Amino acid sequence: QVQLVESGGGLVQAGGSLRLSCAASGRTFSTYVMNWFRQAPGKEREFVAGINRAGTTYYADSVKGRFTISRANAKNTMYLQMNSLKPEDTAVYYCAAGGWVREADTWGQGTQVTVSS
Repeated sequence: QVQLVESGGGLVQAGGSLRLSCAASGRTFSTYVMNWFRQAPGKEREFVAGINRAGTTYYADSVKGRFTISRANAKNTMYLQMNSLKPEDTAVYYCAAGGWVREADTWGQGTQVTVSS
């Protein structure tokens, strides 16, 4: 089973940018559909973006046009480029792997993103 480790979170001002990375162990990374989810304090975890095996991308309406998901199978790594960040993007961001977009059965530990106004 793949293991996932996120990095790249931090504190940024509104309008700024961050790039999250998700490093995966194992040789089967390319066979997984990869997703990013987030959970803000007091709220349920929500889907942010997904990328399937063919590289087709999917986004939540709230981040469309601002976030870009990508994957580098040769590096066993997935990315989330986040631009034009808003305070409402503040959350713990989780990398997740599975068989479908918006679903996952393996999760990373999460990385905190805080956007100040």
